[in-house]
Amino acid sequence: MNNYDHILVAVDESPISYAAAEHALELAKVFHSHVTLLSVIAVDPFTGVDFYKVAPAVTDYFMHAEQNALDRLNELKLNFVRDGIEVTTKVVHGMPPSEGIMQAADESSADLIIMGSHGRKGLQKLMLGSVAQNVLAISPIPVLIVRQ
Repeated sequence: MNNYDHILVAVDESPISYAAAEHALELAKVFHSHVTLLSVIAVDPFTGVDFYKVAPAVTDYFMHAEQNALDRLNELKLNFVRDGIEVTTKVVHGMPPSEGIMQAADESSADLIIMGSHGRKGLQKLMLGSVAQNVLAISPIPVLIVRQ
């Protein structure tokens, strides 16, 4: 079995992200891993967090999205700190989510990416895409996908 020294966890506002973070916490305990909690604020808000839930106007989107991401990351960070896991948080702006995840994985020398999958199908998947599928397709390191 691989030793995962650095785990990158991609999170958004969904409950499945919190489940992915819980998986990361358990693995980090076993491997004594450093963890980076990441949120990507996408160029196109429709491909990242559910835009219409975050802010009522495009001009407010980035301010609200940034604050929501920081709040979410800091909330999750407490769980890792409580269990003695070394953790950092990072927010990436201005790129598609899968690209932001891969950039953060490269910058942090991550050994493993953990993320949730929303399980979109049909037209919803066609319109919104699948960040998890994109990351799986381009990642040179292992990716653990947590499903609902």
